[in-house]
Amino acid sequence: MRISQIGLGRWGEHHTQILSELGVLSAVCDSDSQKSKEIGEKYSVNHYDLIDNLLGSEDFDCAFIGTSLSSRGEIITKLLNEKKHVFVEKPMTLNSIEGEKLVQTAEKNKVIFTCGFDERFNSAIKGMKNFVQEKKYGDLSMLEFYRESKVSPDGNGIVFDSSINDIDIANWIFGESPVVVFARIGTQNNEKDDFASIMLGYKENKTAIILSNGFSLDKTRQAKAVCSEALIFSDLNSQEIKISNQESVDAPEKNESILLQIQNFIGAIEGKNELVVKPNEVINTTKIAEAALLSGKQGVPIYLDLK
Repeated sequence: MRISQIGLGRWGEHHTQILSELGVLSAVCDSDSQKSKEIGEKYSVNHYDLIDNLLGSEDFDCAFIGTSLSSRGEIITKLLNEKKHVFVEKPMTLNSIEGEKLVQTAEKNKVIFTCGFDERFNSAIKGMKNFVQEKKYGDLSMLEFYRESKVSPDGNGIVFDSSINDIDIANWIFGESPVVVFARIGTQNNEKDDFASIMLGYKENKTAIILSNGFSLDKTRQAKAVCSEALIFSDLNSQEIKISNQESVDAPEKNESILLQIQNFIGAIEGKNELVVKPNEVINTTKIAEAALLSGKQGVPIYLDLK
């Protein structure tokens, strides 16, 4: 397995380190030639500042994409048409129509394509999902999420930079997509939206409440499952789980969720396992995020019919 990292921002550098430790990193590419040279020399791999040069000179199986959204779609399309498997950091795109075209291109070229929703691999979330599936504490009726961290003014806004993670977790735990979205979204300190309250309504009155605060210096990631016999609390930072009617619960084994998702992606390419984050699920999550933004703008609920 030979993997190229394209885009060497914060997440790109993290991916590069993990790929190197796994022994699969073959090259890096970034428009900042000095940055590319520095990282390439650090991990003893070839470095490039142009995608075409990377494709023309390197023999590799897949690519990890961490470039800006403005150029991402074109880069992904080019790689997929070269029959390269692609892992793209979230959000895949801010436009679900563009995302659908990318998924169709991947299917046409019979390559694996996924997006970095690594929270599914967080042991606290995996433990919560297992409890829900087993109905260990009765039937699940509601999920609540609270997330706060400083959102970059150069980012994509609170919904696509933060809330989208919890939208994906909610869909994954419920095992379905919502039928209605209602949101209040605004700004405190930035030109772009930096706080959001999102309600996702699922069938049979199941509900997810997502609160995202992008103007705090704290870094909080919490989830709560409201079940008929107990409340399940998950702290995504400490990866601890607590149950409301128990003094303590065995803490899940902590893991590095990004590493696990990368291993799942590589395993799917090699035919060893199924892909956990499937492309159609990413598209649905994007559509829900779009609906939240539209609801926040118009002040009305947005009804969905997602497949």
